[in-house]
Amino acid sequence: MKEIVIISGKGGTGKTSITASFACLGGKDVIVADCDVDAADMHLLMQPDWKKSEDFYSGVLAEIDQEKCIKCGKCADVCRWDAIPVIDNEYIVQPLDCEGCGYCALVCPADAISMDEQNVGKWFLSNVKTGTKMVHAKLGIGAENSGKLVAKVKSEAKALAEKNNKQIILVDGSPGIGCPVVSSLSGASYVVLVTEPSVAGIHDLKRVYELVKKFGIKAGCIINKADINLEKTKDIHAFLKTENIDLISEIPYDENFTKAMTQGKTIVEFDNGKIKQILEDSWKKIKYL
Repeated sequence: MKEIVIISGKGGTGKTSITASFACLGGKDVIVADCDVDAADMHLLMQPDWKKSEDFYSGVLAEIDQEKCIKCGKCADVCRWDAIPVIDNEYIVQPLDCEGCGYCALVCPADAISMDEQNVGKWFLSNVKTGTKMVHAKLGIGAENSGKLVAKVKSEAKALAEKNNKQIILVDGSPGIGCPVVSSLSGASYVVLVTEPSVAGIHDLKRVYELVKKFGIKAGCIINKADINLEKTKDIHAFLKTENIDLISEIPYDENFTKAMTQGKTIVEFDNGKIKQILEDSWKKIKYL
């Protein structure tokens, strides 16, 4: 089984649009996993039916039983996050500030504080328009533990692939280098880096590749909007050569990407021209690299 993870050092490079195009090209042969749980949007292009959904619990949050509370203030004194202010003469835990460390519960002489497991989001299993299945998720507003939710999505996708005898899992990872990206890369067979020829694009490409190298995963790169700054594109070529990263393809800037999105389509469904051919060739390369 091959797990192809597509990531980018920064947002706005076209990562999800390209991943969704590959999902369409892969069709029934792939299981799709949207691991960009903090800002999931692949469903906008894949038309899932949201067949199955489950709450995802991770982490704990302090909660004060006001009937037991003796208002001694010890919990507020030890909270380094200042998450327990006095409101209307009651000590109240502010959910967005609480880190779930449990120190307040340990020092409470009245045993009035409990550490309750938190529902931080949902994960979904859907049938999608390509005739295959997609595992995706949504993290709650202000919720943490996105890395654990990504791990859940990947675990379910892998189990689904094994059950249905699918040889490829296609993962849309998060941008950046944080916990959800680390979780996305775990177990990957091949990583596709999507970048753009800009100062920020090159900086973040180098940064995210440092993370990929720590995992020892073979990587390739797609330069999107490659013709908007030819000098920066040359700089990317030089970096790829130095690091022995495969140059998968260069995609020119094309407003049809946006036009396709407004119709809920990928570029390979919307346009039969040059961009579709580049992406078809890219997908063939990636499958066999």
